[in-house]
Amino acid sequence: MQNVLSESPFGAGGFAGSLTGQDKGRTNLPPGTGASGGATTVTRTIADIRARMEACAKDGVLVGLVPTMGFFHEGHLSLMRAARPECTLVVVSIFVNPIQFGAGEDFNTYPRDFDRDFEMAAAAGADIIFAPAAAELYPDAFDTMVVPGNLAEGLCGAARPGHFRGIATVVAKLFNIVRPGIAYFGQKDAQQVAVIRHMARDLNYNVGIRVCPTVREPDGLAMSSRNIYLSKDERSQASVLYEALLEAKAAASAGQTSAAGIRRQIKRKIASQYLADLEYVGIVSPDTLEPVSEIKAEVLAAVAAKFGRARLIDSMTLSPGGDNA
Repeated sequence: MQNVLSESPFGAGGFAGSLTGQDKGRTNLPPGTGASGGATTVTRTIADIRARMEACAKDGVLVGLVPTMGFFHEGHLSLMRAARPECTLVVVSIFVNPIQFGAGEDFNTYPRDFDRDFEMAAAAGADIIFAPAAAELYPDAFDTMVVPGNLAEGLCGAARPGHFRGIATVVAKLFNIVRPGIAYFGQKDAQQVAVIRHMARDLNYNVGIRVCPTVREPDGLAMSSRNIYLSKDERSQASVLYEALLEAKAAASAGQTSAAGIRRQIKRKIASQYLADLEYVGIVSPDTLEPVSEIKAEVLAAVAAKFGRARLIDSMTLSPGGDNA
């Protein structure tokens, strides 16, 4: 499930070229320089980014898109670094998307630091930062949403109604505006990746979806912008999510095939940390996200828990028998 390119019905290359012929579009330019060799630039309007992308399409430039909500960490940067050698032009979007936050969630307090993000993105190889205001993407009377199907109903979708509708809508808009050949996402957000992959297929977007490995802290905690919310004690206990998933992986490798048994094991491990407020443990098909009862092939183990203000998610693939390398 890591470093995977999911092809669209028209091939993975997208509007700006094909992956099979992308050597023409690839470049190893220094970080912060694009096809023209210029410095990283910022655009905040749809009209401006579209004009730039139309010029790229005419020149056969392969465009990579890294959609983000900013407040970068190494996970975001790893996506930009993955895009840099594969694409002639790397576009990073920074937009805290209001329609994916539910009532009482942390939209107003979500961490933001544009100047810091700019410097980090430039160093990682971004050519253009697209940072629109909310009114630019959602003007007055905006009321059209992309509504994903069954993939969005379980796991995080059950606890956050409308969350994936908001994600699918903003990513659809970004795909229409930027028209990338490849878009880059992190495996940590496994359900989001599944929703976007299916949306791209179902709506005939000509874009490849690149899924990059989860980036972790030294103790295994998956990197997240929300980790900043953790107190010292919460931070010391939050790595239990990774530890629980590792134990589940080992159990599957040792021959445990009962999904219910592995769920109980994960729950016990997470419950060993008193600051953890478990939301869910799912053992599901990686493709459909439907719960499985037996581990006969690769499955996805996904967890979510709150530690104080921070709602954290993590996931890991499990395979039966000795197939967990």
